[in-house]
Amino acid sequence: MVSELVELLKLENQLFVSHETIYKIIRKDKAEGGTLYKHCRHKLKHRKRPVGEKIPIKNRISIDQRPDIVNTGQRFGDWEIDTIVGENNRGAIVTIVERKTDFLLMEKLKKGKNATELTKVVFKLLLAYINHVHTITADNGTEFADHENIAKLLKTKLFFTHPYASYEKGNIENENKLIRQYIPKKTNFDTLNNQEIKQIQYKINNRPRKKINFYSPKEIFYLNLQNKNVAFCS
Repeated sequence: MVSELVELLKLENQLFVSHETIYKIIRKDKAEGGTLYKHCRHKLKHRKRPVGEKIPIKNRISIDQRPDIVNTGQRFGDWEIDTIVGENNRGAIVTIVERKTDFLLMEKLKKGKNATELTKVVFKLLLAYINHVHTITADNGTEFADHENIAKLLKTKLFFTHPYASYEKGNIENENKLIRQYIPKKTNFDTLNNQEIKQIQYKINNRPRKKINFYSPKEIFYLNLQNKNVAFCS
């Protein structure tokens, strides 16, 4: 319902409000005893998870402090990051997507969800585009505990979503679903090598997308690298 409302406002040339902003209002209303959440398709139930012991991530910067321009999806150089895991939660692959173009980067993590190892891999993957890394958005996984070093190395700012609010990094969630077409959830990651992973990355980046007028993420990403801004991306 919320996504449809956002699209309707766009079509009618009304003031743009992101779905993230709308959900923030709904959550606040619910916390204060309001009933707006009852009009959501899932009544916010899909955002509830069992609460277990969590290792706190120090000095996190909330997505609430992220620049509003990121929500529009019109600026080139805003990224989202996540990890996917193998069978029995063994092994991990870091996935990174540029929000405007849906251009994907991915690589196997030799030490699984180790924060220090992840920082090294993320730096290596994004170094070539360091001048086009304005922000990175992550969830609250402990693999991102070294976020301050990531931000320092890439001269950027890294923001964290609210707990259990995966919709706040919807681009990378969608990319992970595409990856799972090639790497099902019960895959033993010990059998995967980075050459195979790069082949999957190549296939996904060359797949035409409706979002970008059926161009491929690779085409639009490199046009933007050449400062040829493509305005039709939503």
